[in-house]
Amino acid sequence: MQIEYKSLKIAHLPTPLEEATRLADALGKTRIFIKRDDATGLAGGGNKARKLEYLAAEALAQGANCLVTVGGPQSNHARMTAAVAARLGLKCRLYLTGQRPQGLRGNLLLDRLLGAELIFCGEVKLGEIYRQIEIDGEQLGKEGTKIYFIPLGGSNPLGSLGYVRAITEELIPQCMQLDIKPQAIVTAAGSGGTMAGIMLGLAMAGWNVPVWGYSVSAPAEYVQKEVAAIFNGASQLLGASCHIEPGQVLVDDSQIGPGYGIATPAALEALGLFARTEGLLLDSVYTAKAAAGMIAAIRQGQWQDNVVFFHTGGWPALFGKDDVESWLLKEE
Repeated sequence: MQIEYKSLKIAHLPTPLEEATRLADALGKTRIFIKRDDATGLAGGGNKARKLEYLAAEALAQGANCLVTVGGPQSNHARMTAAVAARLGLKCRLYLTGQRPQGLRGNLLLDRLLGAELIFCGEVKLGEIYRQIEIDGEQLGKEGTKIYFIPLGGSNPLGSLGYVRAITEELIPQCMQLDIKPQAIVTAAGSGGTMAGIMLGLAMAGWNVPVWGYSVSAPAEYVQKEVAAIFNGASQLLGASCHIEPGQVLVDDSQIGPGYGIATPAALEALGLFARTEGLLLDSVYTAKAAAGMIAAIRQGQWQDNVVFFHTGGWPALFGKDDVESWLLKEE
């Protein structure tokens, strides 16, 4: 199935679908397959490359010369937005929550290396940051800079089309080649765009496979509403008849722990298991919490067959995570 919507060719696609046999042996009999979206290329890779292929194409079509987005200090989305801007010869402004740190670590170092301008906004709500971007955009426009705003995580109907294609053009053919049909697909659920795209791709292909999203920050009810809204918006963009209600979105918020960006014991265990059985690097904010949810479900006997885990990347943030460093030092 080909989706006719303008996009750029930036990511290294298709990404592999690999069986994680040693990880599966450590957990029981469930076969685990990992969709390696950490291997999309572009400044460390990750799932945002698929979304940015569509969003950056729209930016160019609108004549923008500066990409603007928001995120936390260690935002993977911000890093990849900066990388896409550099690739396309555009300016980049990153509006980041929190205070400006004394040094540069993890994704912040990469943001600066990629040439992005970092604006630290303090402890404010997203709405206030959006208003500041509007004000700044008007002023920048008078100076010859036309901004294109990309929402948190690149998660809107247009961006999610990258994950519709990931399913219809990659995952389903890969599964068919391996002669498997997943009992479940597992992904981290943050801003919701990746999960929405996966679900829409399955719906459009007629594949009845449940998608489990493990929330990394927000309550399940909030994430369900966000995913459903993006799913329905993307379906409209494609002229499809697919429609869902929030209650149809499977979100588990049991792995959040103390809060966003704070590694839980279960996430740290998952981080270690993936690294030491498969040589794969997760990140402690997103993928390790989703992996912890998958591991718990397997141990509880929820899935006995094939499970596909979407590895959405994020490992560069590990170099800015004190809690991961402390955990490893305690092991010595």
